[in-house]
Amino acid sequence: MKQLIVASMLAAGLVCGSIAVADESGTANETHHHVKNAVITTKVKSKLAAKHLTSLTNIKVDTDDNGVVWLSGKAPNKDAVDMATMIAKDTDGVTSVHNDVAVQP
Repeated sequence: MKQLIVASMLAAGLVCGSIAVADESGTANETHHHVKNAVITTKVKSKLAAKHLTSLTNIKVDTDDNGVVWLSGKAPNKDAVDMATMIAKDTDGVTSVHNDVAVQP
């Protein structure tokens, strides 16, 4: 009985392995980038929220395929804009930051 279970598991692994190899296309690569981008975006948003400053809550975060973070939205002063930039730059996976946050008190 154990041999049958092991054989079934091996067969399932071989089938899954062949599917994974067959599925290595642009779509799989795009999905990988999308997940990586979402992780970076989430990390930056979490760090902004951890500061507990309402001035950082109106800042939108997006990440492109190259790990470039794009900040946009509104902040009440330049210090808040600079802090958001610093937080994004200090996040793992971020290659650079483009800050389009407008200062609007």
